[in-house]
Amino acid sequence: MQARLAELSRLLDGELVGDPDLTVTRIGPLETADAHTISFLAQPRYLAQMLASAAGCVIVGPAMKDVATTRGAAIVCPDPYLAFARLTQWWAAQSRRAPPPGVHASAVVEEGAFIHPTASIGALSYVALGAAVQAGAVLGPQCHVGEGAVVGVGTVLKPRVVLGAACRIGQRGIVHSGAVIGADGFGFAPTEGRWEKIEQLGGVVIGDDVEIGANTCIDRGALEDTVLEDGVKLDNLVQIGHNVRVGAHSAFAGCVGVAGSAHIGRRCTAGGGAIILGHLQIVDDVHITAATVVSRSIHKPGQYSGAFPFDDNASWEKNAATLRQLHTLRERLRALERKSHET
Repeated sequence: MQARLAELSRLLDGELVGDPDLTVTRIGPLETADAHTISFLAQPRYLAQMLASAAGCVIVGPAMKDVATTRGAAIVCPDPYLAFARLTQWWAAQSRRAPPPGVHASAVVEEGAFIHPTASIGALSYVALGAAVQAGAVLGPQCHVGEGAVVGVGTVLKPRVVLGAACRIGQRGIVHSGAVIGADGFGFAPTEGRWEKIEQLGGVVIGDDVEIGANTCIDRGALEDTVLEDGVKLDNLVQIGHNVRVGAHSAFAGCVGVAGSAHIGRRCTAGGGAIILGHLQIVDDVHITAATVVSRSIHKPGQYSGAFPFDDNASWEKNAATLRQLHTLRERLRALERKSHET
């Protein structure tokens, strides 16, 4: 795989400063780049790394143009990080072998399932009665697509993905290995010291351009569907409980857990290990930092954080209530100190 800088600058709609015939053979970080590497600088704090880098070309923003060109070739783009992202997509499309269309001889496709002629069904995969795999979709080896499930146009299920019965994913999605979409939600009724199962009768509906990380689990709804809107991004080992709704273009890092029936707005983010309790409402544009436990609804956009040592529940609740009053107590103490000094 190799490309001329002239080609890459046209691809990125950027301004090339340097030799248009210079060829690069890899995309790499500044610190390990060589003369045939293209890299990028998105944050000014890494300026020293760029100046010391051996990269043949660096993608930079307009503010860094003059400095970048003192060391070599540069492609100047309004948003260098976005340009880098698009370059990786193009590079992957050029360098990775596309799965061949058709159904592998070892795959099982039940009668009544629809497989578009341009779709690819990998070895030992299973597509059930009434399921549909649309144009250009890819099922890697050992995938399971349940009865009545739908895989949208151009969506890729990596090896060993499960898409349960009556679950649907839209166009251009990516689901990584080990993910399970449509397992039963965690629903049980207590009776006489034991648990009675509540059958989960809903499905999972996933929009377009959604990416789901490895070993992530999205439970089907109890009565209505669990919903992920367009553009949602989930990292590895994320748990989405039954009847959750996640708004468009929200993104959750690894090990985030969302309990049943929580409704999360658009463009929200959650850092790794954050927990959102069930039945909460979170508005658009809320950003939850890593390891935060969200225990009440959030009605105002912004960034939220919280961590507190565990204790027996009664003591923890008392301490948490006191903590919420800490600012008021501080102001009262300052007022008393001022009064004391005046007398």
